[in-house]
Order: sequence, then structure tokens, then C-alpha cells
Amino acid sequence: MVGRALTAVAWGKAADKYGRKPVIFIGTLSVVIFNTLFGFATNFWMAISTRFILGSLCGVLGPTRAYASEVCRKEHQALGLSIISTSWGLGLVIGPAMGGFLAQPADKFPHLFSKQSLLGRFPYSLPCLVISAIALLAAISCYWLPETLHKHAAEDDNIKPEKQLQIQIVIDDDDEQSDLNTNVVSPHNTITAHQPPPSLWKNWPLMSAIIVYCVFQLHDTAYSEIFSLWAVSPRSLGGLAYSTSGVGEVLAMTGIGLLLFQLFFYPYVERILGPLHVSRIGAFLSILLLATYPLIATLNETGVAVCINFASTIKNVLSVSICTGLFILQNRAVSQNQRGEANGISLAAMSTFKAIGPAIGGSLLSWAQSRLDASFLPGSWMIFFLLNVIEFIGLVLTFKPFMAQPAAP
Repeated sequence: MVGRALTAVAWGKAADKYGRKPVIFIGTLSVVIFNTLFGFATNFWMAISTRFILGSLCGVLGPTRAYASEVCRKEHQALGLSIISTSWGLGLVIGPAMGGFLAQPADKFPHLFSKQSLLGRFPYSLPCLVISAIALLAAISCYWLPETLHKHAAEDDNIKPEKQLQIQIVIDDDDEQSDLNTNVVSPHNTITAHQPPPSLWKNWPLMSAIIVYCVFQLHDTAYSEIFSLWAVSPRSLGGLAYSTSGVGEVLAMTGIGLLLFQLFFYPYVERILGPLHVSRIGAFLSILLLATYPLIATLNETGVAVCINFASTIKNVLSVSICTGLFILQNRAVSQNQRGEANGISLAAMSTFKAIGPAIGGSLLSWAQSRLDASFLPGSWMIFFLLNVIEFIGLVLTFKPFMAQPAAP
């Protein structure tokens, strides 16, 4: 995340200048290389270095968001960005699930892998190899990916005013088309292709949406860290006493529910309520839902299994719906020629918050579990209360005067 925060804006500018396709290709290819090296890391610093380089070279998310908003008509943008959010959300739940199932294969599948084999000596290489294989298929498929950022001859710095331009005029009333060849010789009809674009840092509808998005991302990252640790904690500490495979099963079920909702229901919900109201309602419902988590830990085994699968699915659906609504607001706040850079700024800011999220989540959980006998919010009650505080701050920031919506085109 630190590497991504340092380079996301540069990758966004590159996507605005050279196109979305090459940046997406380079990013997916970097996953193939450095994720594989991470799986075969022999010491801590090699692991850290490969993750940092991977984050620095993988500028995929920002250009992909811009691509989704450009490849769809306005009425379908919610679905396009919902697919991006769903893919991201699925990665966050299926990735840990895959890691739980495939890590340490020599211990889990001794009849298939021996401890002396390559996968036995590198117990976390198998999930990394599977992810790298998926990324390789994605990189190859970029060959057929159409480019959405089109550069025309008029945008060339070296173009001369006296050059002829082919201009197509569409007359809506008569439904006719006419081609007009004109010599651009007068200063009054010269096309200026490279006017300085407005500063994105002064675009408050964009900046306010990014700041609110970062608050929710801090919450989601801390929640993801806390959820897995809380689920495997013993009942005596207020946890669920789940195994890593059990957590993987919960996350897999969550991914299925998330996929179904985002693809088939979110576009209709967004069309009725609008992206901002979806984010507000999602934040409010998340606060109510998280308040029930400590109660779930007090149920019997069957009750826990039913309730935690339901709660985890709804929580992730709400989180991804919030982010999708904010994605839409961010992309509507800028023109196409700045959309890559805008998403790069968003990604850099988000990565900074996501870099500190796991450390905050793990530390808060350890602290909360050390105060089981406290009179005020003991144990896990405190950790979910603090998560709700962050979510509440994000909810408050979605209202005026802080949050500004982009003007209607």
C-alpha cells in the first residue's frame, strides 16, 4: 500500500497520456512477476521488498475505474463501476479464503505434497502461484481490450493551424450528416488542443468524495483485519473460536452473496436512490449491523454459523455499495482527460489509509481483548464500537457543508 500510494498519481497521469490499456497491462504483468517472488520469499525483507515493488508497479485500479465509467453510457455507469467494486470486494474476501485453503499444502494435503517438495519448503507459495496464474490470464486478455482514451491529430503539439481538418457536423433536427472541409487559418476558429486543465486539487466535489472514501476505506481495512482475528479468537476472549479454514468458508459464502447483489440489485438501487444516498444508507445500516457482532459470539455453534455468514455477507455488500457510490461521484466530478489522474489521487490517498488500517485493527483488537473485565464496553464490545465511530465519521462527512456533489452535465 505504501508503494501504491507513492506511484498511483503517476500511473493515473500515464493512463491519461498514453491510454488505459497499457497501464492495465503493465499492472497485471507486475502481479505475475512479483507475487510469485513473494510466494518464494526466503526472509522477511525479501517479502516486504516484493510487496513494495508490486504496489509501486501495479497502478491498475485507478485506470480500471476510469475505463469502466468511459466504456458504459451514463445510465449503465452504476453497473460498470459496480463490477469494479464487486471485483475488488470479491478479491478481499476470496483472496483470504484461497489463502486459508491453499497455504501450507504439505500439512493439509500430505498425500499430495511432501514436506521435502518445493511447495513443502515454501508453504505459502501455492496460493501465490494460483493468483499469479489468474493474473497472467488477465494480462493476456488485455490484448483484446479496446482503448477508451482516443488521441486525435488535433491534439498533437506540432500541428499547424493551416492544416486541413475533417469536421463532421450532425444535425439532429433533420437527421442528416454533412462533411465540411475547412482551412483553419483564422485565429478565431483555431482549435486550441492543449489548454491547461483545471487543477484537480481545487475540485472540491472530487476532493470531498475522495476524503470520505478514504475514511470508509480505513474502516473497511480495519474491519477485514479485525474480523479474521476475532473469528479465530477463543470464546473466552469474546471470539468465535473458528479455524482458518472456517474463516475461509465464511468469506467464500460472503463473496457469493456480494457478487449476486452487486451484479443484479445494486444498479437498480442506485438508479432509484442515487449514489450519495446509497452510501449514506449503507453507512447507517453498517453501524446497526456491527453493533450485533458481540451478541453473535454469545450464541451456540449453530446460531453462530447462521448469523455470522448472514452478517458478513450483508456487511460486505454494504461496504462495497458505499464505495461504488463514491466511485461514481468521483468520476462524475472530472472530465475524461483528467479521469485517470483523479482516480490515481483517489487510489494514492486510499492506499495510505489502507496501509495503516491493518496495524490499527490488530492493535485495537489486542487492546480490547485485554480489558475483558472493564465496566464500559468490555472486550469485543469496544472494538466494534470503535469501528462504528469511524463509520459514523464517514457518514457525517457525506452531508453538507463538507460533501459537495458535482454539477449536472
